Amino acid sequence: MKQRINAIIPAGGTSSRFGNTNKLLEKINDKEVIKYTVEAFDASDIDEIIICANITIIDYLKEIFKNYEKVKIIEGGNTRQASVFNGLKCANCDYVLIHDGARPMITTDLINSAIDLVKTKKALTVATKTIDTIKEVVDGKIIRTIDRSKLYNTQTPQAFEYELIKKAHEKLIGENFTDDAGMLEYLGYNVYILNGSYKNIKITTQNDIDIAKIYLQS
Repeated sequence: MKQRINAIIPAGGTSSRFGNTNKLLEKINDKEVIKYTVEAFDASDIDEIIICANITIIDYLKEIFKNYEKVKIIEGGNTRQASVFNGLKCANCDYVLIHDGARPMITTDLINSAIDLVKTKKALTVATKTIDTIKEVVDGKIIRTIDRSKLYNTQTPQAFEYELIKKAHEKLIGENFTDDAGMLEYLGYNVYILNGSYKNIKITTQNDIDIAKIYLQS
């Protein structure tokens, strides 16, 4: 029997750091940010894409994705964690990938690599090796320089065996974890990394839109 793979895309935020508009609906080359994201998953080996959306943009999303057979749009929660849990409760799959809607430079190849790897690792996150020197600072004073050789910058997608991550969400309901791999780490499970791309940035500010335009044009 073919194993089913779902993707959950939390899109319930208010884009408070971005400005007066929802960053997911910001257009780059006449296409919405979230549409780039969804199209990468739509072209992958994913069976269903569940968008957990802020109620204010649900109608808009239903319109732009009305011809996408894999896409299901549901209401998100008050936090990222709550939005993902809503998606997990609607999912029907063996494995699930969870990806920020505001990472439009994700590639189909990387998505498929995550799908392949999660079947043996059960829990993983896409990540990139830290290249900057990192300082620990207290009250404006540098306390120490941290050895960056073991440091990685976490990205998404993060991929999991479905029952594993669903049980983690059930155990930690009401908390406010900012990424799902962190929930499993907290519960003592092993989480592995899949090397990602430095282009796979998360759009948070208007400056990030300018960077995304360069990447997406190329």
